[in-house]
Amino acid sequence: MKFLLAIFLLFSLTLHSQINVPYTNIEKAFKLNQAKEIVSFGKDKMLVNILGKEGVYSKSQANLVLRDFFHRKPGNQFTFHFKSKESADGSFAIGKYISKGEEFRVTIHFKKIGEIFQIESLTIEKD
Repeated sequence: MKFLLAIFLLFSLTLHSQINVPYTNIEKAFKLNQAKEIVSFGKDKMLVNILGKEGVYSKSQANLVLRDFFHRKPGNQFTFHFKSKESADGSFAIGKYISKGEEFRVTIHFKKIGEIFQIESLTIEKD
């Protein structure tokens, strides 16, 4: 009986994590400068705007662009300051990334595709 309860709980947690916006995972990835992890939460094509350089990129291209930013501006502090309500259309969040005393504003727009929220656009600008 305990085994069945454990499986049900695991299934419920897995389903719940797929339905909600992955804020915690994205925060952790920014703190660790893990571009690939951040991009893994994105759509197949994402709008990425880093310090005024904007483009629509595939996941592999977005990974390279974000990885280059982290290489130039390594940091270990990131916090979301605002998270909008999740709706049928999507959600967005605003955070602060700190690199060597420089502060950057990070804005992420999520689109709900099926039951999963995916990054539609990511903007990093000087705060």
